[in-house]
Order: sequence, then C-alpha cells, then structure tokens
Amino acid sequence: MLMFDSPARIDTNLDSRSISFENPRGERGAGGSTANGRKGSPNKWISPGEKVVLADIQGAGRIRHFWMTFMADIPEEMRAVWMEVYYDDLDSPSISVPCLDFFGLPHGRPVAYYSALTSVQEAHGFNAYFPMPFRKRIRMELTNSGSKAINLYYQVDYTLEPFDPQEGYLHVTFNRENLTTLKKDFTIAAGLHGPGRFLGSSIGIRVQQDGMQWFGEGEFKVYRDGDTQLPTICGTGLEDYLGSAWGLAGQHTALYSGLPSYVAAPRKESGTPSMEEVLNAPMPDFVGFYRWHIPDPIIFKESFRATIQQIGVVIGTGAKARGAQEKYTPAGFGWATPGAKNWAAFIGPGEHKEMPPDFLIGIAERRDDYSAAAFLYCREAQPVPRLKIDQATADIGLRTYEKAPPRLF
Repeated sequence: MLMFDSPARIDTNLDSRSISFENPRGERGAGGSTANGRKGSPNKWISPGEKVVLADIQGAGRIRHFWMTFMADIPEEMRAVWMEVYYDDLDSPSISVPCLDFFGLPHGRPVAYYSALTSVQEAHGFNAYFPMPFRKRIRMELTNSGSKAINLYYQVDYTLEPFDPQEGYLHVTFNRENLTTLKKDFTIAAGLHGPGRFLGSSIGIRVQQDGMQWFGEGEFKVYRDGDTQLPTICGTGLEDYLGSAWGLAGQHTALYSGLPSYVAAPRKESGTPSMEEVLNAPMPDFVGFYRWHIPDPIIFKESFRATIQQIGVVIGTGAKARGAQEKYTPAGFGWATPGAKNWAAFIGPGEHKEMPPDFLIGIAERRDDYSAAAFLYCREAQPVPRLKIDQATADIGLRTYEKAPPRLF
C-alpha cells in the first residue's frame, strides 16, 4: 500500500516548490541566484541564541518532505537545536520540539535508522515525511540554544494546493518528567481537542540503575472521548507496544515501530553468562523508540490522552529477594515465590522444584526519566506548550564509555 499518493498520478493542480537557503521564499524561477547559480548559498552558520525562519509560506499547501543537517556534537548541544511551527493566524506554535526528537531521536544522540515517516541517513541527514497541510499560512522557525554555532543545511519540499477539510494540522508536543512520580503514569500527550488522530510518538528513557532487571513492563494506554478512570486502549508492556517481546536487547527498527537508540555500557565477553551474571547485569542507560499508528489509526472526536506506565521486573534469591521486598513497591499481584498462589502467572504451570525456596519474582513500581515528542493531527490548529530548553537538555551528557563525536570545524 502506498503511503500518501500514487507515483503514477499526474495532478497539474499541484504547484511543486522547495525552500532552502538557495531559495528562501520558494519562488518560481528564483533558486540558486547567487554565485551565478554555482552553489553560492547552500548553508548558513547559526550563532548561539540565533533564530532563523526556515519557511514562511502564504496560501494553502502541504509540506511533503523536510530535510536538515548540522554537525554532530555532544548530546546537550544537539538537543539544544529546536524548532517551532505556526499555522495560519495563530500567534503561538502548534509544534515546539527539539529537532532530533522531531526526527525520532531523543537524548541528542544521532544514529542511523529508517522508518515509514522518518529516516536518519548515516546518522547525519535527518528526514521527515509527515504530511503537513496548511490552510492559509505556515511559518517554520529554528533556534540554536546551544553554546556553539551550527552549520545548518536544510530543504523544505512542498506543494501549493487546496486544503482538504477532512484532513488536520500536524501538532507536535514535547513533555519530559525527570524523574517520573511513583505509581503515576507518564503522559505522552494530552490537552489537544478533536476531531483528531494520534499519529504516534518518539519516546526517550533515561533508565535509573536501581537494581531491577528490567524497566519496561509498563503498559501503553489511550483515554479518548470521555474515558476517565480506565482507558479504551490498553497494551501489555513497552516492548510489546513496539512489536517486540521479552525485553529490549538492543537496537532494532521497522516501518512502524522500533528502538534506534540503545546506549549501554559494553559487556565483557565471558562465554555463556551464568544466571547470577544475567540477573546482576546493568540495564541500558538510555533508550529511545518510536511507534507510528498508520495502519492502526487512533482517532478521537473530542478529547485524547496517552500515557505509559513505569513498572519494572525484580528477580532474586536470598538477601536480594528479602531486600527487594523492603525496597520496592509491588505492582500487579505482588511478589511471587515457589508455592504462592500467583506463582504460575510468572513461571507457568508446574511446581518447578528446581527453583530455590527463597526465589522471588515480581513486577514493581519504579521511577525513570521519560521524554516524549507526540505527533497528532487535529482538524483545528491549536497552540502547544512551548519547549523549555533547560528541561530538555538536562542530564543527557555522555557516559564514560561513550566517545564524543568529532567536530569537522
């Protein structure tokens, strides 16, 4: 199935345009006017604190592809480059998000990957194929809130065309809780009114090394159109929401979901690890994943809220098992030990006599650092909360085992 259009369709009602530093207004017959058309203005250096207008398009149309690149740097600098988008007559933005999060990469760490809507070529070229229709006007702005100048290249490919009243404006919100609150689910998106569609999200987790064996047992939930205490859509676990299963062992990507960011300390190769080594192995420090609801649309008429729980898995014996019961708040049906009523729910049918009598397993409430760029289409253009750059860039620095990306200049 083709995503947006038939490549064989020739529609002369579409006026194809492109904006870059070589043609900042997207005017007909005005591209490459400097240096006799020999690549005179492909880029611009953006100073610290400087804001630049990427596009200001009058009339009705649709952005179809957005590409940009700027030099790799440490995470705090990369995430400090952010963008806002204004529609029609609104004085407030409907998109306010770090640029890398817009392209599906949280934590300011570029990695190569591709999906149905975003791709990052060779960890350098950031591409987005979200349709962005507009009725009267669209203005895109980029701000460099880092401490260093960036060398920006970009291109906005769009068509001038009538606005389809059955479509919506793309909204992108950014939310971060550093750290989340125990037993209070992290909010991915809320506050926009319908009619609308939840397209998906790019979520980053700075995992807290708290002695658990797994951090992602929490469920994705959607509350729509009057849902209050209980959601209409309820998943079974973080990795399940991504189409995977039994934890997240490393980077993997697909068209509609994946985990391109996986930052973890290297493990020593020592043959087949023992059970004790497996249970005591540290979790990753950062993970970042995306989920696009394209073939499985989530539509709302009036209200929408999406959340994800912070629940982990605890496994241990002896002193570790006893300490877990004191340290953690159990979730679900509590701790399971051999012979307990809930034992079969974790281990399966049978007595499992090989298990030590002091063996313990259970799911427990936890706190982590969560951020989310949420993508929603709304029939009416609406303001979103403005990005707080200090909040977005805190606590994402390189770990001791990571190497800083080389700067070309």
